[in-house]
Amino acid sequence: MSFGLYAMGFAILIGGLIYAAHLVHMPTHWIVVGAIVLLGLGILSGVKATRQKDPPE
Repeated sequence: MSFGLYAMGFAILIGGLIYAAHLVHMPTHWIVVGAIVLLGLGILSGVKATRQKDPPE
């Protein structure tokens, strides 16, 4: 699975969660904090999932 596809899926997930938080009238600063945390988690898990293994020497 490529990193771009993984990142696009995670961005759609974050967008949906932001929209849901907006609908329940969550304060904007908490929505931004949550989005930044989720973005960081998405990058870390995306790199871990799509990383190439080092060949044995």
